Amino acid sequence: MNNFQFINPTELIFGKGQISQIASRIPKSARVLITFGGGSIFKNGVYDSVKNALKNHVTVEFGGIEANPDYSTLCKAIELARAEKIDFILAVGGGSIIDGTKFIATAMNYAGDPWEFILDSSKICAAMPFGTVLTLPATGSEMNCGAVISRRETQEKYAFHNPTGFPVFSVLDPEVCYSLPKHQVANGIIDTFAHTLEQYLTVDGKTMVMDRWAEGVLQTLVELAPKLMSKDASYDDMANFMLAATMGLNGFIAMGTTQDWATHMIGHELTALHGLDHGVTLAIVYPGVMKVMQAPKKEKLLQYGKRVWAVNTIDETIAKTEEFFRSLGVLTKLSEHNIDEHTINEISSRFESRNMNVGEGGIVTPDKVKAILEIVL
Repeated sequence: MNNFQFINPTELIFGKGQISQIASRIPKSARVLITFGGGSIFKNGVYDSVKNALKNHVTVEFGGIEANPDYSTLCKAIELARAEKIDFILAVGGGSIIDGTKFIATAMNYAGDPWEFILDSSKICAAMPFGTVLTLPATGSEMNCGAVISRRETQEKYAFHNPTGFPVFSVLDPEVCYSLPKHQVANGIIDTFAHTLEQYLTVDGKTMVMDRWAEGVLQTLVELAPKLMSKDASYDDMANFMLAATMGLNGFIAMGTTQDWATHMIGHELTALHGLDHGVTLAIVYPGVMKVMQAPKKEKLLQYGKRVWAVNTIDETIAKTEEFFRSLGVLTKLSEHNIDEHTINEISSRFESRNMNVGEGGIVTPDKVKAILEIVL
């Protein structure tokens, strides 16, 4: 087990009708910027609940933050927040809205071009306080300090982490998830599954407690998936899904482990170049990572297959994983998305030009990236 330090200061406020609690968590004197995406929060009642809870606060609104939040859009939010002298931000939405809000919160205290701290972590500064009202379980962003930001004009997508960028609080009300489109539910299941694997399916680090915790999250998702994708998902189904997504990436299952994240890094390039949903890219790439990197991951692949899928070979384990993704209605081959060798070469050359070796200990080199994409073509 690796040495580690752990802290997570985010307060989770979980359950029915809990949006009303936000007023007591935000200073009465605060000028609050409410960030959100499209129109879903107006249709499911979340907007009204938030506005009612903050009826005694000064609020300013910024909508239109995209899935895979775009740098240029977020810069407009920063400009508005500074003009309105905002000192607290409330993200209302899914992971993209929360990620975008983390960028805004950090940029508010940054004097230069905010893209600089995306590319250079040494330039990260203290973030403005913010909270979240989660409407889409997937990224775990509601209880961590990481975010992923896109820059569409240059077809780039990068992650950054700000140790001061944890939400002050996050409200998780499973009832707001009932109206989610099924493709978003599928993406959320895959994203949570992949987050868990990135922290678990690496080398055998003798992290028994974290392994069992990760396997519990994976088994929960496998059991819940058919219910969540049906029309009959119950409150408890949604509640368990919501909590699984949060626990999948709030630092708990990473304690003492060696992490991977190659699948995410490769997937980000597919999104940047082709606009694929994040969850879709993970479903495409992960089986390829398992196949190409099966030698260094042998022990964990066999453990994962036995404990989660009740199979005994690596080939069966990979097949079960891909079948699971496809059972959610997601296509797992590049060619099924009209992506060809040109994109594979572009992505591998990007890794080469950036001198990027990813995965645990940098074992996924640019040539391995190419092999991974070729095997899932």
